[in-house]
Amino acid sequence: MASHRKSRPVGTRVAGIRTPALATAALTSVALLSQSANAAPADDKPSLEEVEKKVDDLYRQAESATDNYNAAKEKTAKQRKQVDTLLDDVARRTEKLNEARQELGSFAAAQYRTGAAAPDTATFLLADTPQDYFDQTQLMGRLTNRQKGAVDDYVSEQSATMKKRQEASQSLQTLTETQSDLKTAKATVQKKLADARDMLSELTAQEKARLAALEKQKQEAAARKAAELARQQAAAEKAAQEATAPQESTSTAADSSYATKAAKSLAFVRAQIGKPYVWGATGPDSYDCSGLTQAAWKAAGVDLPRVTYDQVNAGATVSLADAQPGDLVFFYDDISHVGLYIGNGMMIHAPKPGAYVREESIYYDGESAIHSVVRPA
Repeated sequence: MASHRKSRPVGTRVAGIRTPALATAALTSVALLSQSANAAPADDKPSLEEVEKKVDDLYRQAESATDNYNAAKEKTAKQRKQVDTLLDDVARRTEKLNEARQELGSFAAAQYRTGAAAPDTATFLLADTPQDYFDQTQLMGRLTNRQKGAVDDYVSEQSATMKKRQEASQSLQTLTETQSDLKTAKATVQKKLADARDMLSELTAQEKARLAALEKQKQEAAARKAAELARQQAAAEKAAQEATAPQESTSTAADSSYATKAAKSLAFVRAQIGKPYVWGATGPDSYDCSGLTQAAWKAAGVDLPRVTYDQVNAGATVSLADAQPGDLVFFYDDISHVGLYIGNGMMIHAPKPGAYVREESIYYDGESAIHSVVRPA
């Protein structure tokens, strides 16, 4: 016998209450939306590792822009000096030109008074004696030759003055362009640093503490790498000494000379520890990275270029395994950072804005960050 009962609606129980299928679907959608809403802020916010990477990248970009600023600043100083020299030269030549013009004017006045440029029959007739005529003839002859020389000098000086004025004008135009480059580089540095500060300011105290812990772990790993390099270098040095013990090395004198200079640069750079990093600074109270290495080697009597991408070409490239105290260690593909190697896998450098000159592992940003090692000539 067929049942006359109506089939029960398909549904689920919530807290002991049977719910229709439509209500179940609605509750599921609400739950999913709620989960998405709760998860959205967390997904949008970068992790601490991402924040650290972005901040480091901004500091690196700021340091690269600092090198551009330093180069433009150096170029501007040279161009300004050249402009000043040219303008001084133009002023001197203009004064000389005015003197020549006055001399020509006096000759013209003399001619106007005598009425002729050279003696003639009238002059002879006006002369009281033949001797007077002879004297006047000699005087006018000398006057004519001197006048001709004055005209030649005036024309030559006028041409040279015009040329110097053109050079000064071109140099002023170049100076204006380099000043514009300087302004652009400065604005880029300031923008990158402001972006980095903004990112750090948005972190909570707890996040800043975690970020500090991440940095500490990074430094510990870098210190272990430095210690490993120190062991390798010590073993290689010992092996080299044993191999050359019976005979005197031909490079002893050169090595000794370099070691003496390096010792002076190291003594200088150690005395700068604790001084602040300031972009564009060359001491004595603050430094940027290349300003510090330049000042250190200047103390040893060696003139290095101002910026990193010029300093990297100021000596012989050596392998990391052969690095000696005093060598320059360059970082990143754009060669935007440099430190002074002090041995045992360590260096002294001016790290970044907000930091101070310090001793640190050359692996502070990982082994892949090391670009090259250069021994200053």
